[in-house]
Amino acid sequence: MAASDFKPLLPVKQPVPSDIDIAQSVQPVHIANIAEAVGLLPEEFDLYGTHKAKVKLSVRDRLAGAPDGKYVVVAGITPTPLGEGKSTTTIGLCQALGAYLKKKVLTCVRQPSQGPTFGIKGGAAGGGYSQVIPMEEMNLHLTGDIHAITAANNLLAAAIDVRMFHERTQTDEQLFNRLCPADKQGKRRFATVMHRRLAKLGISKTDPEELTPEERRDFARLDIDPASITWRRVIDTNDRFLRAITVGQGTEEKGQTRATGFDITVSSEIMAVLALATDLADMRERLGRMVIGNDSKGRPVTADDLGVGGALTVLMKDAIEPTLMQTLEQTPVLVHAGPFANIAHGNSSVVSDQIGLKLVGANGFVVTEAGFGADIGMEKFMNIKCRASGLAPDCVVLVATVRALKMHGGGPPVVAGTPLHHDYTTENVALVSAGCCNLARHVQNARKYGVPVVVAVNRFASDTDAELAAVREAALEAGASAAVICAHHGLGGAGAVDLARAVVDACSGPKPDFRFLYDVNLSIKEKIEIIAKEMYHASGVEYKPEAEAQIEKYTRMGFDKLPICMAKTQYSFSHDAALKGAPSGFILPIRDVRASVGAGFLYPLVGNMMTMPGLPTRPCFYDIDLDLATGKIVGLS
Repeated sequence: MAASDFKPLLPVKQPVPSDIDIAQSVQPVHIANIAEAVGLLPEEFDLYGTHKAKVKLSVRDRLAGAPDGKYVVVAGITPTPLGEGKSTTTIGLCQALGAYLKKKVLTCVRQPSQGPTFGIKGGAAGGGYSQVIPMEEMNLHLTGDIHAITAANNLLAAAIDVRMFHERTQTDEQLFNRLCPADKQGKRRFATVMHRRLAKLGISKTDPEELTPEERRDFARLDIDPASITWRRVIDTNDRFLRAITVGQGTEEKGQTRATGFDITVSSEIMAVLALATDLADMRERLGRMVIGNDSKGRPVTADDLGVGGALTVLMKDAIEPTLMQTLEQTPVLVHAGPFANIAHGNSSVVSDQIGLKLVGANGFVVTEAGFGADIGMEKFMNIKCRASGLAPDCVVLVATVRALKMHGGGPPVVAGTPLHHDYTTENVALVSAGCCNLARHVQNARKYGVPVVVAVNRFASDTDAELAAVREAALEAGASAAVICAHHGLGGAGAVDLARAVVDACSGPKPDFRFLYDVNLSIKEKIEIIAKEMYHASGVEYKPEAEAQIEKYTRMGFDKLPICMAKTQYSFSHDAALKGAPSGFILPIRDVRASVGAGFLYPLVGNMMTMPGLPTRPCFYDIDLDLATGKIVGLS
């Protein structure tokens, strides 16, 4: 059948209603039906109401010998602040594969943060007739994973400050006696987590009474250097006034004040740990080895040194299970983890992809999404996520829009919350063609990994046939195996059938010769410079003194073999968001380098990166309310 022969399964309307009106017009089926259809046994999921379920990792063990399906990652060109519909394309593609082409398919996406949901961007459940439903539940609390991360992160923050407080106010002997108190029989013992610190110190004794005074001191006194602490508190709200705070101002804290701040929860290392862990045991190890700073001798201090690694795991034990949901056209979705792509690695979880690939089988498809532009999310998917998972993609889908390409061709600035300039709503093929340099760069970058690229042109109502033809021609000239015009926002899966067929074709050949961009055994600087030159087209890298010092420190600590997670603006290949198109020949400034040792990467800070967004003059929350007559949420986007 030709794509035009497929009629939408949904009762589509023109003009397209609001996302929430569409989402609330479709009654989801019971999630147990979705679970059964995708191949889950009743004991392999726990219901969270009637429309969500937590999937147990045991399903992956049951299907360990089954072949994997085809693995597709959706990335995008450098976006405007309005976004280019990457999530919508991911969901529309899966609806086309499952509901129209009758392929077994599973969508793996990130859980949205409430910061953007109530801020300026809105939710991240897709849009139009390509959405995950119930979209209100996905965009708000879901099954509580982000709240668990907030609790775990802030427990560790509290443990840091209180440990410094107690070390300042107690002698070595008092500290040791309170850390290892005697029971009613007068017997002391080490808590299980304490054996990790003992091993780190090279102490093999298992009886606290056998430790020498020097060993007792080394064990009990972490001697954290306050200036070295990198761990901050988090909250899942855009709150610019928490970016810099002072703690310890209460009278009971005896003058132990310290300057610190809050980040948004999805930038927490614990979120990255959740996304990259392969099972509960792996997550426990990663949480325990998270580095919060160093002691006065320059040695790293970890969560397990503070004795809190096990407690963090307890708080996170349910969060490691992906949440099963459904699209508007009843195809299955796993929602799991949500690290930002500009300040973290920007991909959903390893375990959801692994589970999905086993469930769909050899002839099925798992489609996952990499955040922001391909220079950020896709690069981190390839070099960080694929290293952690051991998986390799069969195809990259690159989402482009005429609107973004006009911006890259020299169009006026696109500003969220203000009307688009008429250049974006009237035909201008020359402007589009000028901006296709950005698309071409992303296609060429993706091909460096040895994977075929399909370009999905997300059609907007104001796009003309001539403009779309120019984009398609540029994509094919750049090396894309196919370039497809898509209308999934207005038609659901029926509008992405051609895209789905192009993806099936791209995945039909032999497994691609996937390759990483760099060898992790290279030095920190060598890895940074490969990314800067190969992905961004910088001519060189400049390291600020703080970055030089951190690189030397992490190399000395043995963290130099970790992959690199660049913290960079999503609005340009460069460090300067104003440089559109495909800039080259610039010097990339590295302001600082930090370590997420538990997650398993180093993250250089490129220019000034905010880890706590702020709210605009008119946030999305103005439109969000509850219809008290029906109990329905209104205004969520």
